[in-house]
Amino acid sequence: MLIDTHCHLDAAEFDADREDVIKRGEAAGVQAIVIPAVSRANFDVVETLAHSFPGGRYALGIHPIAVPHAQEEDLALLAERAEAALSDERFVGIGEIGLDFFIPALKEPAMRDKQSRFFDAQLKLAQKLALPVIVHVRRSQDEVLKFLRRREGLQGIAHAFNGSFQQAEQFIQQGFVLGFGGAMTFERALQIRRLAECLPLDSLVLETDAPDIPPAWLGKPGGARPRNEPGEVARIGQEMAKLRGLALDDIIDVTAENAFRALPRLSLAGV
Repeated sequence: MLIDTHCHLDAAEFDADREDVIKRGEAAGVQAIVIPAVSRANFDVVETLAHSFPGGRYALGIHPIAVPHAQEEDLALLAERAEAALSDERFVGIGEIGLDFFIPALKEPAMRDKQSRFFDAQLKLAQKLALPVIVHVRRSQDEVLKFLRRREGLQGIAHAFNGSFQQAEQFIQQGFVLGFGGAMTFERALQIRRLAECLPLDSLVLETDAPDIPPAWLGKPGGARPRNEPGEVARIGQEMAKLRGLALDDIIDVTAENAFRALPRLSLAGV
């Protein structure tokens, strides 16, 4: 069962052909696509989109990149919406949330503090509602781990993982699986490829982060930035299979099991 555990299918890059993108994904064997929110502005959008096709699933959260413009009432709205969504079989958890210390403006002390406050509030909400989280960990692995350790019982996905082996092991010990996508397909991405090859297979899930992080085969030297889409997750899985010396079916089966374990509500909708 092929699952794209992270896809921003609501992004403007898909406005012209979103239905065709979904159909191409289905034709490639993708049976579920998790669409995480990034701010209160798209809570309704991701919910509606997830209900528009059989494999649609969604999460609700405030992304660290949206934190600069977020208000305290956004957290209250998130709590209200997440609690109401517990009766919705398409709703899988709290996300995309986390910390981003890659973008210069987000590394400023005041913004680091605000990111931390919003992240912890959302972890607290997930803990209260017994929901998994989909976590953004760009240049912030150690700090994210500190927050997770303070909130017992949380589980979920560390999305687009690009840390060290030691950090990977610590996320796994905290009950998280790690998301691997297009970055793994570049031969020069040695660290990510080593992680995908050597980490326990039961700790890995597949994702695209579409329209972002396009795989190597979509690259167009000198051209416009290529758009990633859910249908590419099959070839991404094939790349992981090649790295590990396994059959693609084995990768698909195990990563699906891992996704169900990380996001238990996926199974409520009979994926």
